[in-house]
Amino acid sequence: MTLRINDFVPDFNAETTEGTISFHKWINNSWTVLFSHPKDFTPVCTTELGYMAKLSEEFKNRNCKIIGISVDTISDHQNWKNDIRISQGFEVNYPLIADPNLEIAKLFNMLPANSEGSSEERSAADNATVRSVFLIGPDKKIKAMLTYPMSTGRNFDEILRLLDSCQLTEDYNVATPVNWKKDDDVIIPPKVSNEEAIKIYPKGWRDPLPYLRFVSIKNIQKIK
Repeated sequence: MTLRINDFVPDFNAETTEGTISFHKWINNSWTVLFSHPKDFTPVCTTELGYMAKLSEEFKNRNCKIIGISVDTISDHQNWKNDIRISQGFEVNYPLIADPNLEIAKLFNMLPANSEGSSEERSAADNATVRSVFLIGPDKKIKAMLTYPMSTGRNFDEILRLLDSCQLTEDYNVATPVNWKKDDDVIIPPKVSNEEAIKIYPKGWRDPLPYLRFVSIKNIQKIK
């Protein structure tokens, strides 16, 4: 299965560090960040899980759940959580999915369908492609996907920024420019003509190019 933006995220049942879940039911009406790891007790991922725990309230305040997945067992996950708390200073306060038979990694196209073996038989290098982030909307559709190499720690401040942008552009008929942050000006998309824009943005906008129109975030209107 090849996953693309706006596809429905695959549903599955799985054991997690917080009990058994049915993924779509667990998402419920929340936004969700699912991030994957090739193996427990790996150095880069240890720092990532700790930092995600640090940011957990920021995600919660945005109605966004966090869930991790690693190609290992619940027992390994629980022991790894202890290492993360000791080394990173934060308790992992979100569920970690166990995927010892690689089923979910394959379902999300992070491993080839013909990958063989279990977590005990494979190294992190064997699972190197299980290093993705999926941002999922309350409609159960994939809003964004990012995949990283094992040697590069992920920037979860950027995932938070991405969430802010996706939530904004879902609710408002706008786009966000490069390096956009909350409260920065936004872009009027090309599908909105100047005639329509005058009605939506009576206070006007600045247009350094005919197709590049910036408007203050204070002046935008929610999609009805």
